Amino acid sequence: MSLLIRAASLTDLPELLAWNAAMAWETEQKRLDSAVLERGVRGVFEQPRRGFYLVAEREGTAVGSLLVTYEWSDWRCGDFWWIQSVYVSPGARRGGVFRALYADVAQRAVEAAAVGLRLYVETGNRHAQATYEGLGMQRCHYWMYESLLKASA
Repeated sequence: MSLLIRAASLTDLPELLAWNAAMAWETEQKRLDSAVLERGVRGVFEQPRRGFYLVAEREGTAVGSLLVTYEWSDWRCGDFWWIQSVYVSPGARRGGVFRALYADVAQRAVEAAAVGLRLYVETGNRHAQATYEGLGMQRCHYWMYESLLKASA
């Protein structure tokens, strides 16, 4: 059962919306405002400078996705690619879906001359941390801080 990794399109919108909502609930027990979420996902397709989604398919069925966004590094004169909104359908987990998505992102990043890949993970999500370390990613020495500028749904 091989995996096909492809660029997402607007026809994938129902899955992307459902998976983002599911991921927010599974990782943070957070219910997302569906209208805000839809505008956010559509915003990636409307302005490609924001990033892109990839979808993993197995036997013609979408089983996972992720979002890549960009961060300019003046220190390195290049873009870091941030992997975000990772979701793999429960029945497809532990089946190499994320590994295939990650390999595809890494290849695209090399071809685009990105300077590195980054992602963030919940501090208590040991399973995901082990997955990322198993792919050769290393925990960095930065802590993440945020200040929300408008009400978050």
